Amino acid sequence: MPPPLRLGLLGCSDIAARRTLPALPRTPELRLTAVAARDADRAAGYAERFGGTPAASYDALLDRDDVDAVYLSLPTLLHARWAERALRAGKHVLVEKPLAATGADATRLFALAGERDLVLLENFMFLHHGTHRKVTEILASGVLGAVRAVSAAFTIPPRPDGDLRLDPDLGGGALLDNGVYPLRAALRFLGCDLTVAGASLRHSSRFGVDLSGAVLLTAPDGASAQVRFGMEHHYRSWYEVQGAAGTLAVEHVYTTAAGHAPVIRLASGRDVAEIPVPAEDHFEAVLRFFATAVLDRAAVSSGLRLLSAESRRQAALLDETRARAVVVRV
Repeated sequence: MPPPLRLGLLGCSDIAARRTLPALPRTPELRLTAVAARDADRAAGYAERFGGTPAASYDALLDRDDVDAVYLSLPTLLHARWAERALRAGKHVLVEKPLAATGADATRLFALAGERDLVLLENFMFLHHGTHRKVTEILASGVLGAVRAVSAAFTIPPRPDGDLRLDPDLGGGALLDNGVYPLRAALRFLGCDLTVAGASLRHSSRFGVDLSGAVLLTAPDGASAQVRFGMEHHYRSWYEVQGAAGTLAVEHVYTTAAGHAPVIRLASGRDVAEIPVPAEDHFEAVLRFFATAVLDRAAVSSGLRLLSAESRRQAALLDETRARAVVVRV
């Protein structure tokens, strides 16, 4: 076994503390060696809980020789800036979604990673869960026939005042926070040639961010995807893939709890089946994939290429969505 990849944490976020860092002890390929936050006490507290030592600043962490890679968990509009700095410092990067708010930023970052032979991975955990592997197997079997349509939604209840999702200066808004999940599902099932045919955004005059929206996408063969997102809704985390001969659907698919055993509902002709999937911590799964991508690139090269292509196209679709959206101000 090669020595573990030495990981630095950039940004002491809630998701890092609740889900990502607790999965590290179950991922022997990775070891946390350094922690950086804007607040020195917060960095020290995370280091005490999860390991490593606190760094004086983000730049100080990137200068350290005992950091091979970084997990970047900063507010959304800081992702592209600090991903670029990490890559220029020679570090592999696992970055919370979305990697970039624009297609130009995503293209630049992946070009830089390629030039420096570094791994750049956007942290979409659901793509690494056993649910998605089973869905991929079902689609490959041909039981659905040709895929004609995808429907997907990720909505959450209203956020309290002061929530980062309501701050436009930090990249708040439903499109960047939860809209990227159903967009990513659509890309995976219909391919990277999707384009935006239409969109709507419900924009808050009070907070200056979009609270919800919908996007209609089309593929070159006429297949379509309808995605919905928002943070003023009843919780939904769902996608459906409809083919010429069948339909499959999964609930609780984007933020699956580690102890939750998902069920894929498959309808083919008059037959309806429920296919159980074992519970799995998809944070652990994505950490393991990231470590493998760095330590044994050839083992996951095709998957890494697909993920990179989807990340670039996803960022471009954000540009298209904003350009084509009918904006309703409330």
